Amino acid sequence: MAQRDSVSSSRQVGAARERAFTALGARSVVERLDPGLHIVATPIGNLGDVTLRALSTLAAADAVLAEDTRISRRLLSHYEIETPLHAYHEHNAAEARPKILARLAEGQALALISDAGTPLISDPGYKLVVEAVAAGVAVRSLPGPSAILAALTVAGLPTDRFFFEGFLPQKSAARRERINALARVPATLVFYEAPGRVADTLGDLAAELGARPAAVARELTKFFEETRRDTLVELAAHYAAADTPKGEIVIVVGPPTLAPVVEGDELDQEIRSALAHLSVKDAAAAVAARTGLPRREVYGRALLISGERR
Repeated sequence: MAQRDSVSSSRQVGAARERAFTALGARSVVERLDPGLHIVATPIGNLGDVTLRALSTLAAADAVLAEDTRISRRLLSHYEIETPLHAYHEHNAAEARPKILARLAEGQALALISDAGTPLISDPGYKLVVEAVAAGVAVRSLPGPSAILAALTVAGLPTDRFFFEGFLPQKSAARRERINALARVPATLVFYEAPGRVADTLGDLAAELGARPAAVARELTKFFEETRRDTLVELAAHYAAADTPKGEIVIVVGPPTLAPVVEGDELDQEIRSALAHLSVKDAAAAVAARTGLPRREVYGRALLISGERR
């Protein structure tokens, strides 16, 4: 009974506040929102990138579920939105999710946002959506800003097919193993990365994938937005020598070169030619880059051939 009273009280408070937002100097009053969970994309940097539908939904919702209420409060304050903010992130999700589902079951309209961009993409929210769908709750998407698509469109690399990996493992050995597994994916690869790991990650990408064309985009839509385009080898060298970059970073890597399949005796001959003037490690990297084969596979074969020659 106490929970029902709490929900009822929350709805009364929600009814009392002004459901409105201010944009372009005009105050817009909005109607109540249909019940359900509303997945709202928010700006990745420039607050002007928010949609009018997103503002209307945030203003009309009974509450906004935010990954970090301190960050999200800036957005709501900028547009003079008074909707209550509640934290929903990976650390409190297990405890908060049942309470959120109870509010949805009561017929409330809740908006889910992340720190920036589209929720559920390398952000919490997936389990909430799964359980809301299972409970028969209406789930609606309000599309908008996405760092993935923003980086992809300015990278100057093929966009007809891409694979979003998210964050690679933090430790180099695990990271290189994962990169090696992605080596033959016939698509442009997109990664998120933390500023402090960019140089190391680019070095591992170059070691596993060779001199593929790539781009590093940071601070997208912000004042210091920058996109650096070059080969992985050159980008790795640049960031290894430069100061640690600032801001959110997206790495985009071109797809493998379409080359004839090389295997069997032909592959062995390629490796023997490379071993004539390179170490086993460098020969494997060179042949892998030229053939598109996974470096680990080529390295194993190069070890065997190198042993036979002794």
